[in-house]
Amino acid sequence: MAVLEFWFEFASTYSYPAAMRAAGLAEAAGVTVRWRPFLLGPIFGAQGWNDSPFNIYPAKGRYMWRDLERICARENLPLKLPPHRFPQNGLKAARLALAGEKDDWAPDFVRAVYSANFAEQKDISDDATLAAILGTLGRDPETAFAAANTTENKAALKTQTEEAIARGIFGAPSFTVGNELFWGNDRLEEAIAWAR
Repeated sequence: MAVLEFWFEFASTYSYPAAMRAAGLAEAAGVTVRWRPFLLGPIFGAQGWNDSPFNIYPAKGRYMWRDLERICARENLPLKLPPHRFPQNGLKAARLALAGEKDDWAPDFVRAVYSANFAEQKDISDDATLAAILGTLGRDPETAFAAANTTENKAALKTQTEEAIARGIFGAPSFTVGNELFWGNDRLEEAIAWAR
């Protein structure tokens, strides 16, 4: 079966609708999704940014939030702007998602974290928020956190971020099919078609 690699960052606004749409669209097309969490901080840092470009450039930020409102309305996705600092720190969630890939609960976890961040106004850097999500998925939070916080899993997330950089990924969401790169929620269908 064809494989689409979905590169996402939990702080990424446009990754929210992509995460909610990817599995259904891919399944309908006979394409398998591989969920690839990574961190944008090192990528932005290499460009000389110490913050999201949506904060650095206020006009771009205003446009992004309005654009995201339109996208979410079209896709019938709830959207509430995060009350915490934007972007939220998604490091713990990314480590959990990577650990969950081994037991196949990562996709549900990813979607739940995005909902918590962009629909429920929860702090996704908070252990209690993440533990509650794990609990609703029938996962033992203590076991999941232990797996996420192993030296091997932490190193794997760093390696995955380095792989994203090496593959030319500069933002999220990104999709790769072999060496072909597609960037942005609005390129999801094109990426799936390419994979098929």
